[in-house]
Amino acid sequence: MSSIQEPHLHLEVGHILFLDIVGYSKLLVDEQKELVQELNQIVRETEQFRAAEAEGKLTRLPTGDGMVLVFTNNPEAPVECALEISKSLQSHPKLKVRMGIHSGPVNPVADVNDQSNLAGAGINVAQRVMYCGDAGHILLSKHFAEDLEHYAHWRSHLHDVGEVTGKHGLKVSLVNLYTDQLGNSALPAKLRQARTAFRFKSAAVAALLLVMALGFAFWMLRRSQEKFMNAAAVIPHKSIAVLPLENLSRDPDNAYFSDGIQGEILTKLAGIGDLKVISRSSTVKYKSKPEDLKTVARELGVATVLEGSVQKAGDKVRINVQLLDARSDTHLWAKSYDRNFNDIFAVESDVAQEIAEALRAKLSPSQSNALTTAPTRDTEAYDLFLKGEYQERQAESTENVEFFDRAESFYRQALARDPSFALAYARLAYSRLNRHWFSNRLTPAQLEEVKSNIERAVAISPDLPDAHLALGTFYYWGRRDYDSALRALDRAIELQPSNSDSRMTRAAIYRRRGEWRRSLAEFERALELNPRDSLSPTELGNTCLSLRRWSEAERALTRALALDPHNINAAYHLGASYISSTGDIQRARRAWEGVPDAKGQVSQYGILISQMIREDVYLDVLERRFADALKAWDLRPTDTAEGRLRQLKARIGIQLLAGQAAAARPECEQARALLEAQLAERRPGDHTSLSELAWIYVCLGRNADALRVAREAAEALPLEKDAVFGPNFLVGLAQIEAHTGQSEEAVKILRQLLTIPAGEYVSVTRLKIDPVWDPIRNDPGFQKLLSEPEPETAYK
Repeated sequence: MSSIQEPHLHLEVGHILFLDIVGYSKLLVDEQKELVQELNQIVRETEQFRAAEAEGKLTRLPTGDGMVLVFTNNPEAPVECALEISKSLQSHPKLKVRMGIHSGPVNPVADVNDQSNLAGAGINVAQRVMYCGDAGHILLSKHFAEDLEHYAHWRSHLHDVGEVTGKHGLKVSLVNLYTDQLGNSALPAKLRQARTAFRFKSAAVAALLLVMALGFAFWMLRRSQEKFMNAAAVIPHKSIAVLPLENLSRDPDNAYFSDGIQGEILTKLAGIGDLKVISRSSTVKYKSKPEDLKTVARELGVATVLEGSVQKAGDKVRINVQLLDARSDTHLWAKSYDRNFNDIFAVESDVAQEIAEALRAKLSPSQSNALTTAPTRDTEAYDLFLKGEYQERQAESTENVEFFDRAESFYRQALARDPSFALAYARLAYSRLNRHWFSNRLTPAQLEEVKSNIERAVAISPDLPDAHLALGTFYYWGRRDYDSALRALDRAIELQPSNSDSRMTRAAIYRRRGEWRRSLAEFERALELNPRDSLSPTELGNTCLSLRRWSEAERALTRALALDPHNINAAYHLGASYISSTGDIQRARRAWEGVPDAKGQVSQYGILISQMIREDVYLDVLERRFADALKAWDLRPTDTAEGRLRQLKARIGIQLLAGQAAAARPECEQARALLEAQLAERRPGDHTSLSELAWIYVCLGRNADALRVAREAAEALPLEKDAVFGPNFLVGLAQIEAHTGQSEEAVKILRQLLTIPAGEYVSVTRLKIDPVWDPIRNDPGFQKLLSEPEPETAYK
């Protein structure tokens, strides 16, 4: 008897946008055709549609009166696409469209004409959600909305509207997505009808109400329990944190080796697209073998943890590792390796392969090859490289030039032994770029050497993620070539999806390009991969501050300080958010003063007078305590020529705002000579001295020169070139205009800045209290600006 083979069912999760034209069946045939063509054109022109199609991550199907779009790249794609469509529809008043969004299983099938089609519960639910809406609605299933809530920037746009019972008694819980300009905020008609019917059917009996109240309380309890369970369910099974490997060597100087082995295992795992791998910056904060594994895993957002130890004695190495299921605290796999140092590459590859197999991670041929590829055949070069990596991590956490020097020395020694060591070239280049951006600028010739090292790395190993990360960073930090940087970073992330550094850099570039939504999403993805490092929430908070999303900025920056109380960057921006949102100077002062032994930097720029004076001292200026501000600077140590110039500029700024320009003129002449000398030999792209010189000219009464140099600085970095610091230069120009009698021009710039992401520099609240605007305080245009509600910040 022959057996019948069941057809293979290939299910995958799709993020589904279902949309149709409202009232389609009532239209004439020609009208139907015209509107469908219009809708198709609008959809095809959305950025999300084009991007997903280019990546091969989009399936589209016509439905006669609309279409289905199934995205498989990221859960935000259908939402972003729906908002783009909603915005375009504003210029097509005849086209009434409703949209429904859901994530769920989809199954590719062939229809009766052997054409590709899709089926599955995900499609069905998305269609039911859409059917509940009216023209303009963007409705989400409750399930999808709960996933979206993990992205902070969506929360304020999600509005729970309740439950609808559809065909066959199926219930659909709905969430309405809308902003101030997009979507439809009205309650869908089906829900209004359902609520009206309920009111007529209800018998308002006291006993029944009591029963309902008890039932509701029970439901709320169950719901809270379910939410707790759902939160746990968010953690994917195929997720891992590689904890620090305990150094059992007698020589404590071998700490670099255990640190390096952990890093290399983690790097190999990060290249497996089917795994979520937590960054070393987060795992390094834990012990090698924590007592409470479940708490560690929950804080890192993983299901499994690798822990172990390393012992090195001469050319002998012993490595013990075990993979644990953190949810049940059970062993999934364990192994001990007693090898010669020459076999270290085989050990690292074997550990990564065993983990991938234990977690049933899918590997592409290129990913399998990457797991088994050794970075060099020279183990002594590799040992030198690991020492360089250890010093580089110290340098990145402290921004200490000595550590950068040591890292560079070890990398160069490794390359001297093995000139084909691609990873060493890439990491040397990345170290030099870190130094260039955070410590001291490289010369054009030094930057060319950096690029040459990256090109060598790519030529030797075209699929090396670190080489593409270094290349993207070079184009960003070294050239401000954002398009080239993004191409390199896209490749780096394709090769190593769990690399949070690549995602952080890509997020920063999106932000510079003014692609704020993409920047937020990428920062949040980086935060998922590096949840215990303070840099991700700091940058997320800084971005929300620019967008004037004050409460979200405060939440992210407070989290950053909880993770690292020494983070001066987070403290400064938290204080700035208090000043810009509510004008609470005392709260800002507490944020600043609460940072012990501050580390990091606030800004590379002294464009604004508050930055020239220094932001923490500027709190005294905001309270018009000018004498205290001067005293604060007089008490600061000025052991270097740079420190003395800094003090000189700050004193001039304070006296200028206090109305004591005449008293400051002798110091102004000193500062003018020094700054003009700096400008004569300044490096390309350094316009800070220009902005500072403008204030010196104001103090000396040289208003025409002040306006000239301030405009030159603003024109050098326009908004189109840099959406982050471009506004900074514009504010600087407006401040100079305010102090040189150009009040109309100053107000014009401020009005523009209030409508774009510039919350760190300009808000109505800050304009009201900042003495820098005193010269135009009584100007009618400025007063009108202060009396109007703050406009909504526009961004894409």
